[in-house]
Amino acid sequence: MTSSDTPAATVLGGRSQTVAPRVGLYPGTFDPVTLGHLDIVRRSLRLVDHLVIGVAINRDKGPMFSLEERVAMIEAECGPIAAASGGSIEVRPFETLLMSFAEELGASVIVRGLRAVADFEYEFQMVGMNRAMNDQIEMAFLMADPNHQAIASKLVKEIARLGGDISKFVTPGVRQALLRKCGR
Repeated sequence: MTSSDTPAATVLGGRSQTVAPRVGLYPGTFDPVTLGHLDIVRRSLRLVDHLVIGVAINRDKGPMFSLEERVAMIEAECGPIAAASGGSIEVRPFETLLMSFAEELGASVIVRGLRAVADFEYEFQMVGMNRAMNDQIEMAFLMADPNHQAIASKLVKEIARLGGDISKFVTPGVRQALLRKCGR
């Protein structure tokens, strides 16, 4: 049998030839952005063509950094990641329902990082609510890299306030910003 005698492969349920870029949303407070967050950003770019990092305003959390400072930090830290990956990253603040923001962006997936069982329990509850609002937007959960599982912005801020070394948890630029905020 020659190659011309070989039957053509059958494609089942294929997509049209013109496929829109896959947009993902990675939401969070990012107060401050940590190495764990940046790891999720890098890995998310393997899943989507365009990643929007949604910076939640969330006045209830009483962030250490202003919204403008958090956006600027994320832009500074993610610029090199986008350049290295060939992916596209956009940083946008939001103060609406997560699903409304995702719809506005045309996101097909929301990316969340998981560090521990407590994160899973919270996210599991959120998935049910989010799917009830829009079941066309998928949730993708990325397990934290083992080197970053213990990192939490809240703990990083506390360590910085108490004079501890935070260099294992954040980039040098974020470390400097935290030390300035803590008067060090």
